[in-house]
Amino acid sequence: MSQANRGIDDQFPFGQEIAWKPEPDWIEASNLSAFMSKLNIESYDELHERSVGDIGWFWKEALADLEIEFYEDYEQVVDLTDGAEFPKWCTKGKMNIVHNCLDKWLETDVGDSPALRWELEEGASGTMTFRELHEEVCRCASALSQLGIGRGDAVGLYMPMVPEVIIAFLAIAKVGGVILPLFSGYGAEAISTRLNDAGARALFTADGSFRRGKRIDMKQVADEALRSVPTVEHVVVLRRTESKEVPITQGRDHWWHELVPNQPADARTERTDAEEIVMIIYTSGTTGRPKGAVHTHCGFPVKAAQDMRHSMDLKRGETMYWMSDMGWMMGPWLVFGALINGASMMIYDGAPDYPGVDRLWSLVAKHHVTHLGLSPVLVRALKPHGTEPIRMHDVSTLRAVGSTGSPWDPESWKWLFKNVLDSSKPILNYSGGTEISGGILCGNFFKPLKPCAFSGPVIGMDADVVDEGGSPLRGAVGELVIRKPWIGMTRGFWNDRERYLQTYWRKHPGLWVHGDFAAIDEDGLWYILGRSDDTIKVAGKRLGPAEVESILNAHPGVAESAAIGVPDELKGETLVAFCVPGPHTAPDDGLRKELVNLVTKALGKPLKPKEIRFTTALPKTRNAKVMRRVIRAAYLGNDPGDISSLEDPKTIEAIKGAS
Repeated sequence: MSQANRGIDDQFPFGQEIAWKPEPDWIEASNLSAFMSKLNIESYDELHERSVGDIGWFWKEALADLEIEFYEDYEQVVDLTDGAEFPKWCTKGKMNIVHNCLDKWLETDVGDSPALRWELEEGASGTMTFRELHEEVCRCASALSQLGIGRGDAVGLYMPMVPEVIIAFLAIAKVGGVILPLFSGYGAEAISTRLNDAGARALFTADGSFRRGKRIDMKQVADEALRSVPTVEHVVVLRRTESKEVPITQGRDHWWHELVPNQPADARTERTDAEEIVMIIYTSGTTGRPKGAVHTHCGFPVKAAQDMRHSMDLKRGETMYWMSDMGWMMGPWLVFGALINGASMMIYDGAPDYPGVDRLWSLVAKHHVTHLGLSPVLVRALKPHGTEPIRMHDVSTLRAVGSTGSPWDPESWKWLFKNVLDSSKPILNYSGGTEISGGILCGNFFKPLKPCAFSGPVIGMDADVVDEGGSPLRGAVGELVIRKPWIGMTRGFWNDRERYLQTYWRKHPGLWVHGDFAAIDEDGLWYILGRSDDTIKVAGKRLGPAEVESILNAHPGVAESAAIGVPDELKGETLVAFCVPGPHTAPDDGLRKELVNLVTKALGKPLKPKEIRFTTALPKTRNAKVMRRVIRAAYLGNDPGDISSLEDPKTIEAIKGAS
């Protein structure tokens, strides 16, 4: 294919050599190998084929492998009477996921092993065993019961990543409540919208938090939000920053340190239905109100734990640290998945490069992290600082690095693989979403890897890549779809059945269309190439932002970039890119010309950028997803829509001021 005809169908890195091959000893010692042995299955491919061929059989076996305990056993693993869009799982079963996270471990050797490792930006750190965490969760659950909060009551979590957010999270589920995780950087309107939508009765918050040494107020933001949320009767406030000026509303507000610690260290775990709602997680749309993904006790937590156990090979005694906020699905994913597996989770309240760019690696070394989850965007930000920040710390405890949030570029992937993983341990690409409860695709310890690639679908996920007519597609880019239900699938959007159906099921009836562009190469390795709604269409050719960004990021003078399509009378759309210059790089016309020529040479003259602008920052969420729709709106002078998930709204001004 000539350069002039290139487009999104050529952007995934065909021709890349295998960079990592699995170790036979690792395979033999893996969780998945033991699972296969119990089932008398000889190969990974056979297991995957059976897992999607008979979903009832597979999820029954997966529940058993995870040792999920029920108070009353289920009658049917899955009931598809209402169609693939609305399956019912573990019918008539009684269980509470907190029993499986904490209670059941108390009489085992897991009980006195670390459940939670934590560190604050200021340097304080600590560890809690399963037994200690259980006691604190009981105290918090008793406090909720004292306030009259119980089964079916929605409770918001607007807190920094400190131990108390984990305690409160589990306590809400323990009493049979509904968890509403809220991003700790939300503004008042975003908080009130979500609390009102779910009819929340209570809220956990903090006086404030710290980010890069600066105190960030949270209580005043919460108070502003609650002025328009009449259903919230109680607010539990954690003293995090020791601020002397914290507004307290008598009768409604309760200090954590006055309410929780004096409660009994044992409390009953509510016997909920397996399909009872445990959590509503809101995702932001480009327009309209946020979508509340509904999850149940036997859904999201089971899928999270199964992904960790089968794909990532997390074992008892190991430590998973996935950089996230509790308001993003990877926060709840971390809590449920690690604890169900009898492993330890690590949380950190602060910036990963503060006070030094080595902070992330110091966390890995200090807390003996075995599984580290980060985003390619963070790697691109750390790479210009070189390898010395890594060499300052012993990161040899790592067995794998997971990545999610955005597509890789080959250079950043190779840098991490070589300098952090000694070119010998895998990068477990992981892609799914809030409505998935984890991953559609993931790396694993069984399949070789190329730079930027996924090994393939997670066991139990019947994923495919299809063309515009819904037919399977190989060797070209198409839509990522899922053909059969899975246990972690959202039970729909809260109070919005039609929007749920329109979002995932209407494009190709019978197929879940996820909204990502994907491809499968000649060796069966998979690639995610960004959101299909981010596609740039130049003169009829589809161009993925990831392709342009990969080219730009490979230039030593570019730290990171974002590509967008803007209206063009002749071509329909044309390409505009925003670049953040690397350290010691002058963002001048010479560099601009170099970058334009680089993209044009790689993609062909028809796809030559209209503009390349230099900016000091890109709009991102706290978990490092670049918000291209916000960049596009800022460039065009349009309303950016919902920006509640932005880590720093000032980055919009940086885009507007780009030159």
